[in-house]
Amino acid sequence: MNYRKLKITEMGRMSVQEFHEAEKLPLVVVLDGVRSLYNVGSVFRTSDAFRVAGVVLCGITATPPNAEIHKTALGAEDSVVWKYFKDTMEAVAWLRDEGYTLLAIEQCEGSTMLNDFHPDSHLKYAVILGNEVKGVQQQVVDACDGCLEIPQYGIKHSMNVSVTAGIVIYHFCIRNDNVQKGCNS
Repeated sequence: MNYRKLKITEMGRMSVQEFHEAEKLPLVVVLDGVRSLYNVGSVFRTSDAFRVAGVVLCGITATPPNAEIHKTALGAEDSVVWKYFKDTMEAVAWLRDEGYTLLAIEQCEGSTMLNDFHPDSHLKYAVILGNEVKGVQQQVVDACDGCLEIPQYGIKHSMNVSVTAGIVIYHFCIRNDNVQKGCNS
C-alpha cells in the first residue's frame, strides 16, 4: 500500500477562534521554573494538539511573545490560553481555588506510576512539571494532591520536560472516557 502525505489544506484544522470555542481537555499544564524557551514552545504546541485547557508559566519560565518560544510553538502560544505567576505557590493557590486537583510529575516516595493512574472524569487536573535540572520544587510537591511518575527502564533517571509533558498529556487524553470524547471530537 502506498501512503500519500496529506496536505495542510486536507487536514481540516480549526481556526484559532474555533479552538478557543471548542471543548477542552480538563487539564492545565504548569511549568515550574522551566529554563528552555524551546521546551516552553514545545509544551504549547503539544497542549494545542490535545486541546489542553491552559498552560501556567511560573518563575523563570519565559512567556510569549518570544521568538524562541514561537520557533517551537509555531503559533500555539496564540491558541492555548496561558497565565503567568512569579511564584509557583501562587499558581498552586489559584488552581486550587479554581477546583483543580494538583499533581506533580516527579519521582517521589509514594508516587503513582503514570500507567497505573486513571483520571476521574468528574475532576479537573493540573500537572506540574519542573525545572530541567532540579525538577519540581519540594514546597510545590508538598502542596500537591499527589505525584505521578513515568516508568523508566534505562540508565537515565529523567527525561526532557517537553517529552514528559507530551507523555502525560497524551495519557490524560486516552485514559478518561469523557476526556477521550473531547480529544477525538
